[in-house]
Amino acid sequence: MSEPIITFNHVIKEFRQKGAKQPFRAVDDVSLTINRGDVFGVIGYSGAGKSTLVRLINALERPTSGTVSVLGTEVSALNESKLRPIRQKIGMIFQQFNLFSTKTVAQNVAYPLQLDHWRKDYQDRRVAELLEFVGLADQANKYPSQLSGGQKQRVGIARALATNPEILLADEATSALDPDTTNEVLALLKRVNEEFGITIVVITHQMNVVQRIANRVAVMSSGRIVESGNVYDVFAAPREPVTKRFIATAVDGVPEPERVQQMHRDWPGRIVTVLIRQKDVAAGEHGEAVSASGQNISELIAKHGVTSGLLYGGIDTVAGTAIGAITYEFSGDESRLRPFLDDLARDSDLIDFGTAAHPVDYDTALAAAHMSGEGETR
Repeated sequence: MSEPIITFNHVIKEFRQKGAKQPFRAVDDVSLTINRGDVFGVIGYSGAGKSTLVRLINALERPTSGTVSVLGTEVSALNESKLRPIRQKIGMIFQQFNLFSTKTVAQNVAYPLQLDHWRKDYQDRRVAELLEFVGLADQANKYPSQLSGGQKQRVGIARALATNPEILLADEATSALDPDTTNEVLALLKRVNEEFGITIVVITHQMNVVQRIANRVAVMSSGRIVESGNVYDVFAAPREPVTKRFIATAVDGVPEPERVQQMHRDWPGRIVTVLIRQKDVAAGEHGEAVSASGQNISELIAKHGVTSGLLYGGIDTVAGTAIGAITYEFSGDESRLRPFLDDLARDSDLIDFGTAAHPVDYDTALAAAHMSGEGETR
């Protein structure tokens, strides 16, 4: 049975702004549960409120109303002295690493242990263990300026693990890294979760980060949680326009706006992206059950006798299950094309970008993407 480790209960956080008549609401009535052992992604565009949300976990910010509970304690009600034992169980990883430039790698990792007054021999042993774990045992005596970005973030992870935390908060921890280094750091965080059982909360604007390591995700927009659930469910059947926009940047096969424009220049017919979803999405916190998608495309093309051309596509895996998209140009007589698209839409999710003569705006097409069982094709 899942054990809650972080709970938000109708949390509102407002900031007073100089000269403004009304306060700015950064977090707006958020209720959310993160379970022990989760790798939980919180994703949103800049200004969505996700960084404020994570600062509420370690009580660097206090809610205007509502409650935040961590490790069974309502942290929003504690004074600074009583917060210290809770904060000792929470590690933090930062986008810009936040390392001491005048301290060596080993000294940076040891810093939290010194604050907690660990014995020197225990400090040395713990630092050696952690540097071995993050693959930097041979860099102990170097300074941050001598390290690559990925190495600096590994030092940051080792430092965050120093006091044996139960929770790790990663605020845009890979945003400053190149793709290959990002993958290495994400693999390391996954090991942290699997080998130590540490709950990780990942704050990011990159959906592919969530895709790679998280098991659950919440999507934030304008301070609110607009969608949440298991990562596969959210990826496989996004409900909200902002989620669909994120998914389009992460799932293989969904063409970017410039590619769709080029397709319209090169091909006169109906440009339609068919989402591929290998398995059904069960009913639950994400909403109603949604069936698999894109499993009978070839059969329906043959049945209706439409002309098709495969223009673009790709398949990826999320939580071990295939998800992707294939983009076609469909052409032919409207008397065949319309029944075909209606038939296809009964069992598959479609993004209809229109024709070269009558294109559909990219964001409009994503927002209007037909979901299985939601009615007729748009």
